[in-house]
Amino acid sequence: MRHVIAVVNQKGGVGKTTTTINIGAQLAKNGHKVLIIDADPQGNATSGLGLNGNVFESTTYNLLVSDTKLDTVIQETYIPNLYIVPANPNLAAAEIELSGEDKREFKLKDSIKNSLHDFVIIDCPPALGLLSINALVAADSVIVPVQAEYYALEGLSQLLNVIQRVKQTLNGKIEILGVVVTMLDRRNSLSNQVHDELKRHFEDKVFQTVIPRNIRLAEAPSFGKAIFDHDKWSKGARAYKQLAKEVLGRVS
Repeated sequence: MRHVIAVVNQKGGVGKTTTTINIGAQLAKNGHKVLIIDADPQGNATSGLGLNGNVFESTTYNLLVSDTKLDTVIQETYIPNLYIVPANPNLAAAEIELSGEDKREFKLKDSIKNSLHDFVIIDCPPALGLLSINALVAADSVIVPVQAEYYALEGLSQLLNVIQRVKQTLNGKIEILGVVVTMLDRRNSLSNQVHDELKRHFEDKVFQTVIPRNIRLAEAPSFGKAIFDHDKWSKGARAYKQLAKEVLGRVS
């Protein structure tokens, strides 16, 4: 049964794209058919898998603003079973072009309804605009990456309020699958305090797996690779392998 996950946090630099790519890659390596939808005009999920979003005639933009069929937009990645709908800066115009459309919040949901993938993972932009709302309306569940730093909790209440409003008015089935703590430095007492605070606030919604601050993880996107193909023995690779296992357990 297909499961759609939106990876969302309106703060930038918290590990949304890294989480999207590496959960997707690990699920694909486990034999699941996975589709990543790059819903960020920066196109980092696209470039992070070694693709250039500017070379494709059809991207997420076309999926949202025209009647482009999903199967004409999907691209293969270098990882078997892992596919992507790429993005480029054109996607920024979609927010404006959709603003006057009827049922504009349902464009992505309608576009992917016939997907035959086991998992669809949507990499959201660092904003709670129409692109993120489309992702939340299309999603069965949400993963919220939160960086273990001082301002981590700032804005989370706003995000939770938006998710709740979407649940009440546009998508009654959406649930928070989990909060994942990223860039955790165990030597830093502040990082540990933030982790403890998140566990107090979200309780069992916080994934047991935490993503450490790891140079190999930070390098991987510049090589266009998932962490498992950049350095499978790194702490980052071990963490994302475990996180994907947790995600699978919670979805099941």
